[in-house]
Amino acid sequence: MPDRISYPIGDRLYLNITDRCTLECTFCPKTLGRPQVHDYDLSLSHRPTVEEIVASIGDPGQYAEVVFCGFGEPTLRLKVLLEVARWVKARGGRVRVNTDGLANLVHKDDVLPLLGECVDALSVSLNAQDAEVYERVCQPGLPGSFEKMLGFLREAPRHVPDVTATAIRGLDGVDIPACERLAHALGVKFRARELDHVG
Repeated sequence: MPDRISYPIGDRLYLNITDRCTLECTFCPKTLGRPQVHDYDLSLSHRPTVEEIVASIGDPGQYAEVVFCGFGEPTLRLKVLLEVARWVKARGGRVRVNTDGLANLVHKDDVLPLLGECVDALSVSLNAQDAEVYERVCQPGLPGSFEKMLGFLREAPRHVPDVTATAIRGLDGVDIPACERLAHALGVKFRARELDHVG
């Protein structure tokens, strides 16, 4: 069966461009050995090319948003993400990137100006109100991840018009009201997500 590169949920189209990630979140279906969202198996046999991704989209204008959100961290394939996002924007589509907010740490550079050229919205996984809970819930592979993610969130609105921090209800130790206060202190919106719910 061919890889599921794009998958529609409601009026949005989601793009699954990598299975690599900077985090190993305890709640992620991939970590739990279930690479599935809704009825879609998001296992990848290879990292899809720009051409394959574009072919899987069709007309981006038919969707409310085209969202980079698979089982990996889309900014790990930054060059591909930017090329596809520019293609979507050139055809009248709206682009959102769901990210762990660690792109600047991974790429050792500020990538927000590049994202600002072709991304309408960022949804950043805040996931915890402090570094201790974040370390336990998200299990980052890179030191200083929580602080770098906060810095990314703080700077993002200077480049991308619509920035939202998210956290998941029901995870042990995660204080949703405290996460919301932190997001607002950073100057971004906040949304509480439900576990195992995408869309």
